Amino acid sequence: MPDKQQLLAELRAEYDRWQALLAGLDETQLTSRTLPADLSVKDVLGHLHAWQQISVARIEAALEDREPIYPAWLGGLEPDREENLEQINATIHAMYSEEPWPVVHEMWMMGFLRLLDLAAALPERDLFDSERYIWLGGYAPADVLQGTYEHHHDEHYTPLLASLYA
Repeated sequence: MPDKQQLLAELRAEYDRWQALLAGLDETQLTSRTLPADLSVKDVLGHLHAWQQISVARIEAALEDREPIYPAWLGGLEPDREENLEQINATIHAMYSEEPWPVVHEMWMMGFLRLLDLAAALPERDLFDSERYIWLGGYAPADVLQGTYEHHHDEHYTPLLASLYA
């Protein structure tokens, strides 16, 4: 795993990649449900924003040395349980499906930048400590950030590019 500065640089670069991609799309491309699973780019960004909220809750908790306070929309579901993912993702889709593109985009941007700010504030020793935060189940806060990068890039950005420019 990279050190703190490398990890933050990867996340900033991912943010910039998304911003460049989004800036090159018009409103129709952003909101038309032409992607697999009948999704739009806006739907994908809403999905990413919702999961950012979970990552933000975890990094805030690490900074404040407490258990995470997850968003109310989770309805008490544990976000790391595989059997909850379908229900969580359906809830996310319903939350953002009627929101206008500028609102979803703004929420995603602010969430991503908030995550970067929180991560920058967490001391490096704490960021990589996999034993300190029992509620992370043997993972370190750096793993949360790495997971955010992989979720944005591997799970969504790369497939999105393939769909948009196929």
